[in-house]
Amino acid sequence: MERWVVLNKKSNFQEIGRKFGIDPVIARLIRNRDVIGEEAIEEYLHGGIQQLHDPMKLKDMQVALELLDTYIRQGKHIRIIGDYDIDGVMSTYILLQGLQQVGARVDTRIPNRITDGYGLNESLVQQAHDEGVELILTCDNGIAAAQQIAVAKKLGMQVIVTDHHEVPYEEHADGSRTYLLPPADAVINPKQKECSYPFDGLCGAGVAYKLVCALYDWFGIPQEKGLELLQYAAFATIGDVMDLQGENRVIVKEGLKLLRKTSNQGLLALMQQCTIDPEQVDVYHIGFVLGPCLNASGRLDTAKRALSMLCASGEEAYRLAGDLKALNDSRKELTLKGTEEAIRMVEESSLMQDRVLVVYLPECHESLAGIIAGRLRERFHKPSFVLTRSEEGVKGSGRSIEAYSMYEELCRCRELLTKFGGHPMAAGISLKEGDVVHFRKKINGNCTLTERDLTEKVTIDLVMPIAYVNRSLISQMELLQPFGKGNTKPLFAQKNLTVLGVRIFGKNRNVAKLQIKDEHGFAMDGVYFGEAEQLAAYVSQHPVLSLTYYPGINSYMGRDTLQITIQNYQ
Repeated sequence: MERWVVLNKKSNFQEIGRKFGIDPVIARLIRNRDVIGEEAIEEYLHGGIQQLHDPMKLKDMQVALELLDTYIRQGKHIRIIGDYDIDGVMSTYILLQGLQQVGARVDTRIPNRITDGYGLNESLVQQAHDEGVELILTCDNGIAAAQQIAVAKKLGMQVIVTDHHEVPYEEHADGSRTYLLPPADAVINPKQKECSYPFDGLCGAGVAYKLVCALYDWFGIPQEKGLELLQYAAFATIGDVMDLQGENRVIVKEGLKLLRKTSNQGLLALMQQCTIDPEQVDVYHIGFVLGPCLNASGRLDTAKRALSMLCASGEEAYRLAGDLKALNDSRKELTLKGTEEAIRMVEESSLMQDRVLVVYLPECHESLAGIIAGRLRERFHKPSFVLTRSEEGVKGSGRSIEAYSMYEELCRCRELLTKFGGHPMAAGISLKEGDVVHFRKKINGNCTLTERDLTEKVTIDLVMPIAYVNRSLISQMELLQPFGKGNTKPLFAQKNLTVLGVRIFGKNRNVAKLQIKDEHGFAMDGVYFGEAEQLAAYVSQHPVLSLTYYPGINSYMGRDTLQITIQNYQ
């Protein structure tokens, strides 16, 4: 059973509606997203490129530009070292395009997930030195690579770090912290304490984009050229699941407009392979269709393929896009197999009684552990770890729920772990095979989650009669887009709705079409995607329901009708 919670944030919605020419319902939705004050509301509704912040406000930007200027003008060898996920690939591509535009002698390296692991390592540093590289430029990594950067410095290379991850720190007995910055020549990361940049939520590609914008300005290149790269920062912002708030929302909003007209032949080929109309591309397509194809190359092969596709043209672009699509189809198949096995293990063993799931799948590809952990969390609404056998023992990934800070709980089991890292909602761990049972026991023994914590929470924006839904309201809701993490799609609810009929269709019989009526006789169509037959069986026993929904317009054979998409029922 889900726990439905209605947000009840206060403001003068009538007044806001009058001032901005919007329905009071829209004013309430904006307040629910913690957008407060006239300036913030105006920016949220109508903000554009002009809301992007000055890159020179980023700490060390001036130092980085001076260094790059010297190396570019002297024709010295620069190497970009990225990461193997969407954000790392897009960051690498942005920096590569930017540096080539200003005439730099530049190449790239992306670590191999299995053999190199995340970020900068000593072998990559040594390889760069052996190949005559004089300046290393990191993206989406480097903030925690103090040791590796020290090696690069010792070998006579200079290093610029661009990153967005948290700065590592040492905690002292009195609770104070000492932040540990790497010994790079310049560190560009808005999460640094001394950085005065007004927004610290950028992804790695967002930081890389800022560096390129500043570089173009330095070399007198028109800012329109820089603007062309915004689409890749938008793609990464969605793919790295960043909060769509503040500057990120502007990046995605404006970047999507550019993506819909993209001239990048690799992306166009990938859209074609995935049967997506470029003019319709949206947050959903990037998050669930295109993005996973880029990620699949880093998971099952090498992320160099994804970068090559972005740089390719003609038949090669189409071939590489086909390879990525095929890799992702293979990844989906392996994920489904692993997920089914993990669910069976939980449901058919004492794991079902645990409040924190620890599932050991020795043969599972280690790059899929996090995805499968996420599937377990969704199904059971419990913090979940999936562990796999690796060369050094056991490796795994965890995905958490709102009430459980995964990183903090791992700190309490650190003596059983050879390596761990992460944040409240996700983590990566390594441990000895013999300690898997002890880890499961300890992490559950420490767990203080209650039944209430383990009940999935559905957050509703407001209780609104379906009779209030009209075309004007639906049209105004488009002002709130793009939707995603931190700017969720609005959710409404109404109780005492009678279901007059249910029809099930779809290849997998996973779509239900309902006709529903309120207590005053107002009727409307509703559509439900998911376990359609389960819903139909429930309705046959309980024809009067409470529903959560999102309103929209159904276009069919030239006719537009109002319709709600049902999310939850009880």
